[in-house]
Amino acid sequence: MVKKLIIFFLLISSGGYAQTPIFKQLDSLDFVEIVDKLFIDHDIENYSIRVFTNYKSKQFRVSNDDFKSRYVPNNRYGVGFGFASSKLLVDFAFNVKGKEDVTHRFDLQGTTIIGKKNYVNFYFQTYKGFNVKNNYGADPVFRDDIRSFTMGINALRTLPEIEFSFSKLKAGLDHLDKKFYITGGFGAFWFYDYFSAEDDILPDSADLLFNDQAHIKRYNSTALGVLGGVLTVFKLPYDLTLSCNLMPGIGGVYKHVTLQDDSYKPSNHLLFKADYSIALGYNVERYYLSFIYGGGLYSTDLGYDNNYAFNLTKAKLAIGYKLSGRRKKKRL
Repeated sequence: MVKKLIIFFLLISSGGYAQTPIFKQLDSLDFVEIVDKLFIDHDIENYSIRVFTNYKSKQFRVSNDDFKSRYVPNNRYGVGFGFASSKLLVDFAFNVKGKEDVTHRFDLQGTTIIGKKNYVNFYFQTYKGFNVKNNYGADPVFRDDIRSFTMGINALRTLPEIEFSFSKLKAGLDHLDKKFYITGGFGAFWFYDYFSAEDDILPDSADLLFNDQAHIKRYNSTALGVLGGVLTVFKLPYDLTLSCNLMPGIGGVYKHVTLQDDSYKPSNHLLFKADYSIALGYNVERYYLSFIYGGGLYSTDLGYDNNYAFNLTKAKLAIGYKLSGRRKKKRL
């Protein structure tokens, strides 16, 4: 069991994938053999080196029917380099920071396909320091006392088998036999979400625009729900590949709100979510380019005519150089 959990998190964080027979053999293999089967590609023609720029962000907002206060982190961009093969994609990113108003952060988001029918993504994020923006004309202000922590997982079990590998698409190994692939299914999601401030999450300029229950000092929630999803890949002319995925869901959420001198638990336990991604790839003999944009929107009712929502966003533009110019004629 421990080996399976280690391999699962390695797959999520590295962008690798695994087929069902491998996991059935885990108990009979040692760790070195498992790593070799899952992550080591012994064909040099499948390897490439790559450079990229990326964008990652967790934003949230508190709102009522007329006004909203948004919390947006700084230094959301990064640059980096890495390598890829048919089994593994590893990127090393460096966050680009300004001289002032730095958001201290750790943001891990990953996706993998386990077996032939399990599409899984995972996120683990900590942020400290947000720009407070609004729609009522007040000047934005940076608050280094505001913290946020979010972690969660989405798991989609497809009805037909998944006939493609997103890792290979991102690594410039998109040898598709058909013009399009479409699969879908059902699954579940779970997350824990938290934010806090030393005083009040709202700025002083919002005192008369929100009721007392919106002046939150600390918020935490745990949610569990069901989701559906559609995964698609399209082979386009001019060596282009397009992928679009959508996973809406609904769940129950436990929420606890702490105010300056009081606390309460919202009675409405419904939560709505929608995860999405779109990817465009260009693959020729020696080079490939991939662009990926995706994220998720999660929304719930705080009671007293107040609402809360957070959204996760990530984007990456990568340019890869293949160590061998020969393109193999084989299926994903």
